[in-house]
Amino acid sequence: MTTPKPPTSATDAVTFWNDVYANRAAEAEPQPNIRLTETVSDLAPGDALDLGCGNGGDSLWLARRGWRVTAVDISAVAVERLPALAASHGLNRITAERHDLCESFPQGSFDLVTAHYLHTRFDLDRSIVLRRAAHALRPGGRLLVVDHGSTAPWSWNQDPDLRHPSPAEVAAELDLAPETWVVDRAEAAQRIAAGPDGRTAEVTDHILLVRRTARTEGGR
Repeated sequence: MTTPKPPTSATDAVTFWNDVYANRAAEAEPQPNIRLTETVSDLAPGDALDLGCGNGGDSLWLARRGWRVTAVDISAVAVERLPALAASHGLNRITAERHDLCESFPQGSFDLVTAHYLHTRFDLDRSIVLRRAAHALRPGGRLLVVDHGSTAPWSWNQDPDLRHPSPAEVAAELDLAPETWVVDRAEAAQRIAAGPDGRTAEVTDHILLVRRTARTEGGR
């Protein structure tokens, strides 16, 4: 099943994503994103924020490794499913919250914030969201942003003129003070991915890893 093309009206974002998950069978064992597992496996667990948790694969993987996870999605359907799924796996380290990131952001500070494929045709200023995520990091905490760097054959957006900003461009848009945040990784990486219809293709991921080194004035 392919994800339907969203309507053009930004006011329909909540309805659209609720419909996507309502029409998609809940996964009993959703898999984590490979860029998360390769980046985080050696980190000591702490508090993590999963922006755009979707089916919950990343949140479950983190919780199994001792992380306390705040899982966020715009879809109430996705958010309501996750606690029961976590309980079925014997995990009690996940708190699920519904947020439209245009309007609200989770409270607290975190050792890890992860945002995988946080793309949308609806109104969303990603730079503001990701900058806020960087400010929510504790000293030593990391922000992992993984974006599409290519168009998969099963993507709803097949615009041949679609441009994928590089990780360095995304980092520049965040405009973070270099004395407080450093870029540990900014690169494109290829992998073989499987689409919802079973097809496979080589795709490119744009990977940005930002680490907070110190607090700013006021403790933020």
